[in-house]
Amino acid sequence: MNLVTSFLIPAFLLLVLVLVLLLRPFIFPAKSKATSRRQMNATIYREELDKLEAEHQSGVINSVDYEIAHAEMRQRLFQDTIEEDDREVPGSTKKTAVGLCIFIILISSALYFSLGDVVRIAQRNSEQPVTQEGVEKMVDEFAVKMEKDPTNLKGWAMLARSYRILGRNEDAANAYARAGNFIDSDPQLLADYADVLATNANGNFSGKPLQLINQALKLDPNNLMALWLSGTASYNASNYKAAVQTWEKLAKQIPPDTDEARAIQGSIAEARSKGGLAATIASPVQVGNGGKEISGKIEISADLKSKMKPGDIVMVIARKPGERMPVAVLKVPATDFPMSFTLNDALAMNPSAPLSQLTEASIEVRVSKTGMAKPEAGDLISNAKIVKVGTKDLQLQIDQVRQ
Repeated sequence: MNLVTSFLIPAFLLLVLVLVLLLRPFIFPAKSKATSRRQMNATIYREELDKLEAEHQSGVINSVDYEIAHAEMRQRLFQDTIEEDDREVPGSTKKTAVGLCIFIILISSALYFSLGDVVRIAQRNSEQPVTQEGVEKMVDEFAVKMEKDPTNLKGWAMLARSYRILGRNEDAANAYARAGNFIDSDPQLLADYADVLATNANGNFSGKPLQLINQALKLDPNNLMALWLSGTASYNASNYKAAVQTWEKLAKQIPPDTDEARAIQGSIAEARSKGGLAATIASPVQVGNGGKEISGKIEISADLKSKMKPGDIVMVIARKPGERMPVAVLKVPATDFPMSFTLNDALAMNPSAPLSQLTEASIEVRVSKTGMAKPEAGDLISNAKIVKVGTKDLQLQIDQVRQ
């Protein structure tokens, strides 16, 4: 109520001031009598006649022109003053003042209710951008309150998540620990706790982090965070097959054509490459694709064989002709040549745009020292060949060095 009063009183006073300024001519009418139109016309013509007389006396105009001009002015004066005098009489000042008051009040009310009442306006004006320092201060104040209420397990879980968002992982781990059994039935909190512990352990998931991940997946087998962490734990343990299987389950739940989906597909491709699983891991999208795959052999020219090193990655890349974005990529460790390869929908970069949807594809081979998607100087490459999807005996020759 105080807020409303503090707004309405100044608003009312301002409205009164505006009305006084607008209605001043009506509140304080002029004391002098109004001048009639006949009087004004006579005064104007009198000035014109005096000016004409002065010009005649000074010799600017001759007598003939003077008489003609004088006669015309007398005639115009007669015409303009013969009409009935229409003294200017203002309308009712009372009606005008009342009308203006009503109009201003209606406009003000309409603006007030359309833009929002005083409470909402005050709330919007009080909103200030939240800074990092402000958030830190609020979290610290919340932590002080939690120290006074250590049995509030839900509060400790909320504090832990706040610390985690701020990147204060040590504090987050301590807060999760004090949340006790409150998080035992929440798979998301369990996964967040595991992530914090693994981060604090420099990526080591052994021990409690892995226990928390398994507990989260037992409660919710499709929890996104738990699936990601489980695949990461398998990858770090060099169990690439388990990592691929877990991440593929995760990839099915992520909308295609998003940064998250592309990141997961990249991790899957890397795990396949390191585990030599690229050509052996089956994918559900392979089934029923009508044999729409591309297979063949890869050769390398004799003068480039010496440039091959252990650990090099062979990448067979399929693109839609005329486009740069790969449709499918096979990444396998370099072995003896000739090498057999198969490109299919299991290797699609985007599950919503698999290889089987194309009629033709541009195929090329690149041998990379790093396995990175971006070509680098020193990579061994072949010429690109455009073939029909379904080709079984494609021959590719690695015979160039990228400059």
